[in-house]
Amino acid sequence: MKANVLKANQVIDLIKDGDTVATVGMTLVGASESILKAIENSFLQTGHPHHLTLVHSAGQSDRKNGIQHFAHEGLVKRIIGSHWGLQPKWMELIAHDKVEAYCLPQGQIAQLYRSMACGLPGKMSKVGLGTFVDPRIEGGKMNKRTKQLEDLTEIIEYGNEEYMFYKKIPLDICIIRGTTADEMGNISMEEEAMKLEVLPAVLATKRFGGKVIVQVKRLAETGTIDPKTVVVPGVFVDAIVVCDNPLEDHRQTSSWFYDPSYSGNLRVPQTSIKPLELSIRKFIGRRAMLEIHNGDVINLGTGIPNDVIGNIANEEGVSDKFMITVESGIYGGVQAGGIDFGIGQNVYAMLSHVDQMDYYNGAGVDVTFMGAGELDSEGNVNVTKMGARCTGAGGFIDITQNAKKVVFCATFSAGGGEISLQNNKVTVVREGSIKKMVSKVSQISFNGNLAREKGQDVIFITERAVFKLVKEGVMLTEIAPGIDLQKDVLDMMEFQPLISKDLKVMNEQFFIEGSFGLKELMEKNKILSI
Repeated sequence: MKANVLKANQVIDLIKDGDTVATVGMTLVGASESILKAIENSFLQTGHPHHLTLVHSAGQSDRKNGIQHFAHEGLVKRIIGSHWGLQPKWMELIAHDKVEAYCLPQGQIAQLYRSMACGLPGKMSKVGLGTFVDPRIEGGKMNKRTKQLEDLTEIIEYGNEEYMFYKKIPLDICIIRGTTADEMGNISMEEEAMKLEVLPAVLATKRFGGKVIVQVKRLAETGTIDPKTVVVPGVFVDAIVVCDNPLEDHRQTSSWFYDPSYSGNLRVPQTSIKPLELSIRKFIGRRAMLEIHNGDVINLGTGIPNDVIGNIANEEGVSDKFMITVESGIYGGVQAGGIDFGIGQNVYAMLSHVDQMDYYNGAGVDVTFMGAGELDSEGNVNVTKMGARCTGAGGFIDITQNAKKVVFCATFSAGGGEISLQNNKVTVVREGSIKKMVSKVSQISFNGNLAREKGQDVIFITERAVFKLVKEGVMLTEIAPGIDLQKDVLDMMEFQPLISKDLKVMNEQFFIEGSFGLKELMEKNKILSI
């Protein structure tokens, strides 16, 4: 048995017009750039392949590469994915009805691969009920062109309870990435920064008689890869592309070619991880960290949470008092942010994407920290579609619906605002043009009524005010020093919140440059036992 090693442009012959193609990656981690570029070039030069259905669980781009290469009208007829926040071309195609577009929860797509792989007709789950993914609301259909099409989900009843049912999506082609392939085609991922959902996607493809194409950095002699590190056995691999230009097309992540501290092959001194400068985002993150208890397992969503909380924990010396996780499967460490979301330095463990989502969907984390685009009086939150900008859900729905506590971290307004953090005060220098506290969210990504029914603890933290979801609605519980309650908060909201009789002022220690004494604050609040 010998691997079928091809050039990137040769694998085009394996892909037929109209095929359903699954790509595996997150941000630019795992992106098979050589193969994706070859498909794009072939379409632009010959018109083939065309009218593909593209399936992806996580967002896979850095605003330029990844599945942005597929963002051409005609190349893809239908996209079924979870997140396009770093994919401006895809958001434009979706917004202008140039493609059929379904948004499904990231974890449900990853786990659907596993269900399909073992011969099931789909996957049942509580995840998605009461959100825009629910077929009784929008069915995850992201534009007018898609609304008239069939649903990819349905509501079923089992044991007198409602469930979402995510229908199977037969796959013709699966494109994955590894680090090394041996001459038999066995694939290892020793330099990759995530495990992802590689094997379930491969086996799902094989279930439907599809083909698996793998990009690697290098070839090795058969038998020289440790069997325990083989992620995909060679019997499931139809073609291997050895990347000709790894520095450009096989980067560990967008910002760097390879750093062993992100793949678990090296640990760097904690002191080498530089603290963040004080900013609105860090200010919000500092307040958010007071929601953590000793021994908590927490999750960090993209945006403010992932970009600041791990760094603050490292700076304050409390990283060993709770466990940080990210949807990609990492545990502990200090997370990279922005276009490199999902990876971390000095992590303690790295699970597959599917296994991580099993934990989030089942037991649920103690606390999840998430961003927010809109909040309404019912406690509904929108993070998935703001006007023509359709970012999608990512792992947001999977994680927030089952977490014991949900902490939303966001600026109070958006659209060009300017906030000063001088003299231990928050000052609104210029108000943002977009209100986030709205009468009704434009899309339900998080259902406030369901959260209240389940008794979830839900907090909304901004740079000028903190709100809590209570039985009666949204309650204002804190304001920042320097903020005028009426002018800076209430006048900037489209609904009237409840106001706590014990309205507090945020701690002035949040303004301190350098360590602000988080250990002492947590000890004082009896949140953390040191």
